[in-house]
Amino acid sequence: MQEEVRNWIKGDESGAEMLERVLRERPFLILPPPLDRFPLRLGNIVEIVGPSSSAKTQILIQAAISCILPKEWKGVHYGGLERLVLYFDLDSRFDIQRLSQSLNHHILQTNGSVYDEELFLACMRRFLYVRCYNSIEFLATLKTLRYQLQKESKAHGFGAHFLMIDSISAFYWIDRASTPVQVGCDKRKNFSLHTVVDTVVHEIQKLLQVQPMLIFATKTTILSEGFPTSDMKRNFRNVSSRDATYSVGSRGTQKHSYREFMPSTWQHFITHRILVQVLEDEEVINKYKKQSTYTSEWLLPSLRLIDKFGVRDACMYTVT
Repeated sequence: MQEEVRNWIKGDESGAEMLERVLRERPFLILPPPLDRFPLRLGNIVEIVGPSSSAKTQILIQAAISCILPKEWKGVHYGGLERLVLYFDLDSRFDIQRLSQSLNHHILQTNGSVYDEELFLACMRRFLYVRCYNSIEFLATLKTLRYQLQKESKAHGFGAHFLMIDSISAFYWIDRASTPVQVGCDKRKNFSLHTVVDTVVHEIQKLLQVQPMLIFATKTTILSEGFPTSDMKRNFRNVSSRDATYSVGSRGTQKHSYREFMPSTWQHFITHRILVQVLEDEEVINKYKKQSTYTSEWLLPSLRLIDKFGVRDACMYTVT
């Protein structure tokens, strides 16, 4: 890296060489729906919010597969990034079988239904899985994550591109109900919900300074029904209270509202937010089972547009 920078300063690097280097170090991101609406880049923090069973984890899995697959393997073009993915499982609900099934489906679909165990194992080694059972374990892991990623990068020859947190709200209610505990001898500093979130944001910010990554975080929320409307009023940048209520909806759909409960430190940290829901009145029935249709709406940046997508054979597709 230092030699490449030195050559660039001297003017020994042509425009074509510079473009090749930039694309190698930070390849173009091609993400599956519904994440393909915005040109996401390293350093963005994307929050995927929605009620339970709204395909949030499945979205993470599909994005992870696009990262761990190689661009090309034995003459077959897979279009992946061939980079590491770090996956934090905070709610202990991650199913490794779902990942393996989706990965196998992508491989078989691309190479003509020929199972390639060598490719499958190479991809799975790029998926770094971490399970934490409480906020203390999560914070401890974040504080040592820089050194762990350096070790993994050295072993694989390339670094992590995606950091996924499923779900950032897993310990919220436990931490909120806990009595604040004094930290060390500092009477002004307590271990509480707000200090936990502040520390999480601070550690991720420090990590991004030395290891640029695209951050994905899911958040489970409770939706309440309202009245049909086509008007939408939101202001996510100016959050005046810890808990805020936002309304979402569009013409022809039922309006819902969800309560933003995360502390303002986290709310101002994210750069993108997408709301996903299951569309209960639209189910496709095939000879195997019912297939639900989901909706996605970008709330930050705000788009007056709702997309539909489905999940079939462990893969996601756009519904038109």
